[in-house]
Amino acid sequence: MSTPSKRLIVVGAVAAGPKAAAKARRCDPSMQITMIDRGHYISYGGCGMPYLLGDEIRSSDELRETPAGVLRSPEFFKKSKGIDVLVEHEVTRIDRDKKTVEVKDLNSGAVTEMPYDKLVLACGSTPAPASFPGADLDGVYRLTCLDEAESILARLALHPPKHVVCIGGGLVSLETASGLMRRGLAVSFVARSDRLLFRLDYEMAHHVRKEVEHHHGAVYTGEDVLELIGDEQGRVAGVRTDKRTIEADMVLVAKGVRPNSELAVQAGLDIGTTGGIRVDGNLRTSDPDIYAAGDCVETHDLITGKPTYQPRGSTANKQGRVVGINVTGGNEQFPGVIGNVVLKVCDLNVGWVGLTETVARKEGHDVETVIVPAPDRAHFFPGANTIILKLVAERHTGRLLGLQAVGKGDVTKRIDVATAMITCGATVDTLSNLDLGYAPPFSPVLDPIITAANVMKNKLDGRVRGMSPMEVKQARPRGRLHSARRAGRRRIRGTAHPGHGADPSRPARRAPGRVAQE
Repeated sequence: MSTPSKRLIVVGAVAAGPKAAAKARRCDPSMQITMIDRGHYISYGGCGMPYLLGDEIRSSDELRETPAGVLRSPEFFKKSKGIDVLVEHEVTRIDRDKKTVEVKDLNSGAVTEMPYDKLVLACGSTPAPASFPGADLDGVYRLTCLDEAESILARLALHPPKHVVCIGGGLVSLETASGLMRRGLAVSFVARSDRLLFRLDYEMAHHVRKEVEHHHGAVYTGEDVLELIGDEQGRVAGVRTDKRTIEADMVLVAKGVRPNSELAVQAGLDIGTTGGIRVDGNLRTSDPDIYAAGDCVETHDLITGKPTYQPRGSTANKQGRVVGINVTGGNEQFPGVIGNVVLKVCDLNVGWVGLTETVARKEGHDVETVIVPAPDRAHFFPGANTIILKLVAERHTGRLLGLQAVGKGDVTKRIDVATAMITCGATVDTLSNLDLGYAPPFSPVLDPIITAANVMKNKLDGRVRGMSPMEVKQARPRGRLHSARRAGRRRIRGTAHPGHGADPSRPARRAPGRVAQE
């Protein structure tokens, strides 16, 4: 007598869910697999939606296609992978004792019960709630799914807005607004934080603000939104903050997201301190037959060792692969993340990984930093552009903690190098001697990240002392700045200042020319 096939149900069919289902099918061709999603579209590149709004991607179908140009529809998954897909259906309840899920058809309202042997929660995330009145006015949007992106596109085609306000200064807000500005729309930003991209240190985030303003975007930071103002027809007409009223006939609310963990809470599964579903290294929940992956999950920060919530499309796909292996009997591990982020703001490339100086100090690290501008390729090669790197390291060990990068040139290569180094626990010494590829079209003879490492070594060894942009700003006016420079020179001539990582008992060598040198 043959053994019945195991039944796998995957809740969520956008990123982590399809990856888990497809990998499970490859690992176990006999498994019965069903994906369930409350949306209409499945398995699409959600991170491409801002570029769809910016008209760099011509059709929403391009976000749903395989590299071969085939739409990833329910029929595609059934025909090519043998996976059943229910769209516009919602899992409303999990019965862990009976090992069943309650499924509601969102069109008919019919409710059915489906049994499972293994269950995967890939429920994604939900926008943080708006704390101000008027969020339900016509013309107010949240870029949460492909349906919402298509609604915005329809609005742009039929009633092009004159004034767009983006509430929030994070990734989604900046990427989406960049696309709208490419269309020639007037865009304003309102952010509670004192900067756009608050995860960057202030002096690096300053370049982002300058880029937005260069493209005629208005930026209002350090302001709270009190309400959205509507006209007599119920359409949004303005945004009122604690400092001003801004005209608007379209508003994008992008104040971050929170994990969709309600289903897990109902089932009595453990929830982490960040609000995401708590999982172990195998991405197994507190129930051994239920796994979770993607934006609904709390993960592990490899630098701090603490729980963290960092929703990323790349993380969701990596986790989906791990889950697909483990629900079929494997023992794959997902170690955690260090927070690699890259994005494009107008014509500026931006990225960061690991800890910023601000976060590193809050975590109790004694850190040294350097800021180094350099061309992204040989300066004489056509198309060379300057990038600015900020490197963060532990002062007494030289261990790399983080890198931030901005510029018109290639920052992603440097962020990825730093990601590998930080993941491996490497030091500045290791980075400075890394054998990176060199040819004039791709890099200077010493890559900018190696130059940054060499400057950091000079500071850690007490050879030089630099002044950060924030120190320069605090040293103004002119007399104070000159005084600070003289004090810095005195420290370099004699014993290096203990607060900058040098051995106080060892005389420091003075570097010629500028203070911070490679």
